[in-house]
Order: sequence, then structure tokens, then C-alpha cells
Amino acid sequence: MTTALAFGFFHHLIDPKVLNFERLHIFLFNLCSGGTMLVYFTEDQPQLSWRGRIFLCFSLLFALCAFMQWYGVSLVIPLVLASILESVRMRHFGSFLPRGLFSKREKTATKFHQTSLLCLSLGLVIASLAILNSEYGHWLTLDKLKLDTSFLGFSFPLSQVTMSVIFGFMKNSNPHPIGSLKEISFWAINLGVIIFFLFILANWFIPQILIASTLFLTVALIFYLYWYQGKQLQQKDFLTSGILFLLVTSVTGILYILLTFSSNYDHQHALLLLRMHTFTALYGWNLSGLIVISRHRDFPLRLHSRKVLFLHWLTVLILCPLGYFYPLFAIAAVICYGWLLAVLLFNKGRMDHKIVEMEDRILNTET
Repeated sequence: MTTALAFGFFHHLIDPKVLNFERLHIFLFNLCSGGTMLVYFTEDQPQLSWRGRIFLCFSLLFALCAFMQWYGVSLVIPLVLASILESVRMRHFGSFLPRGLFSKREKTATKFHQTSLLCLSLGLVIASLAILNSEYGHWLTLDKLKLDTSFLGFSFPLSQVTMSVIFGFMKNSNPHPIGSLKEISFWAINLGVIIFFLFILANWFIPQILIASTLFLTVALIFYLYWYQGKQLQQKDFLTSGILFLLVTSVTGILYILLTFSSNYDHQHALLLLRMHTFTALYGWNLSGLIVISRHRDFPLRLHSRKVLFLHWLTVLILCPLGYFYPLFAIAAVICYGWLLAVLLFNKGRMDHKIVEMEDRILNTET
């Protein structure tokens, strides 16, 4: 994960025209790290299973082959990864057809969890088809239908599994209209992002703005629901911070769309906004969820949450965007990010056992 961020600054060392490290920057975080954590979280075993290890190895191989532009191999690997994900999904949810998505009895958290696996599988298949079209078939001439666009298909599932955790930590009682609002949020997020992706491919301006604004309002609704319905656990600090990152991402995304379609658009002038959007989405919002699912057996952790969250925001919102333009800030960003991950992922020891027992009671009590 630290290497993924570091590759985002390699343009300071090597001209992107010679070697473009953007694919490694995106794929190592979204697909390799995020996808493997999704498998680990779904199987819910103390150690990474053989499926998870195979997924990690093949995803690393795919990132390398895509970076080196070895498209013959890159065409096949996503299909192998998708088959692994589908086997994990069917073992966990017990069915090939995702019937639970359309059931009112299914919890919103469970629905988000299953769609995260489904969408990552679909994203991998689309990546394979994009390679087939752009490198061999040339059937469709859409500018956006390229492998570099498919990182959206690897990022969105991480958002969905984070949403799954967020809704899973909400109170189980669903007085009217809370239950309906949760269901609306689920469909608004999933259908909204899928439709938004189609509008990006079609390069339509007004529909993109409308969908992006709808998604922003939906995230604001989820923030409201979690603020009042979220259980008072240590995880709430991390997940609340994550939703705030997502709100920032939504705003920067809308602003970037407006800039892109303006008459005086200059890509260089819009780079800072674009990088803020990218870093906030990947290393802010998505990381918040990945930390919680990777340590879900270990909470509450023995650390000062607010100090850690301050470092997280400082790194993602200031050091990373500035690091794209200035090498010294890039070095500082990678060091701070690596230290942040070390604290969050490898912190030893839990809080006082009385606090652990209290939080366990909160998790298991209907409120």
C-alpha cells in the first residue's frame, strides 16, 4: 500500500512518456490491497486463505503486466481473478444469483457486501474487455473505454464494502422512515455510480453533473444516518472520518466535471483539484474502510484515534496533493503514510478489557 502511493510520485524521477507509473499507483491499492482485503473480510478467517493468497498473487501479476503493457497476459488474468471472487461470493452468500439484493428482509449492510464482490468481478471482466477492444478488436471507439478508466471498477467495490461496514455498525432498530432511507441509500449509491460510469464513457456533461449531485446528497444522507444511528464504538471515529473524506471527494468531483467542460479548461491548472480528488478518494475514504475491515477482530485498538486521524487528514489532503508537484512533499507524504499504516495495521494490544466487554455488549444489544 505504501508502494502504491510512492508510485504516484514517480513522475518526479522518470518522465511519464518513458514509463507511466499511474497504473501501478492505482492497481496496487485498489485491486491488489483492496481486493485481497475484501476476500479476507468475506471469508472471515484468522489468516488469509489459499483463495486470498492466489488472488493477491494474480492481482500483483496483473498490475505488473498492465504496467509493462503485456496485453496478451493482461487479457486473461482478470477473468481468473473474477472467478476467484465469484467462488468466494457464492460460498459466503450461498447462491450464484444475488437474490438477497431484492429482498426487504436482507440487511442493507449485507446487500452492500455482496454488491462489492459482484462489482469487483464485473470490473475485472470489463477491464479484460477493454483490453480486447482497445488493443485487438477496435470495435468501439469511445475515448474513455480504456484500461486506465477501469480503475473506477476497482475503486467502487471498496466504497461498497466500506458502506457495508458503516451500515453494519448502525443500530438494528429501523423505525419508519429510517429503514426506507437505508434502502433508498443502497439503490441510489449503486445505481448512481453505475449510471455515472456510463455517462463518463459517453462524455455527457449535464447528466454527469446531475448524477454526481445526487450521489453527494446520498452521501450526506448516509452521514446523517450514521451520525445518529451509529453505535458508539471506536470504529465510529474512523468511519465518520471516512464519510467526511467521501463528501470532500464528491465536491471535488463535481468541481472537476465543471472545469473539464468549461470553455477555458486547462488540464495543468486543474491538476491540483484532480489530485486532491484522487488522493482523497483512494487514501482517505477507501483506506478508512479498509482499516476497519482488516482489523475487525482487534477493535478497540490501543491508540489515540484523534491524533491518528489528524495525521491521516494532513497526509491525504495536504502532503499528497502538494507531493504531486514538489518532491520534498512527496517524500514527506510517503513517510507519513507508511508510518500511519504501521500504526493502524500493526498496532499491538487492545484497550482495557472492561472497555472491550462494554463494546461487545453494545454490538450484541438491540437498541
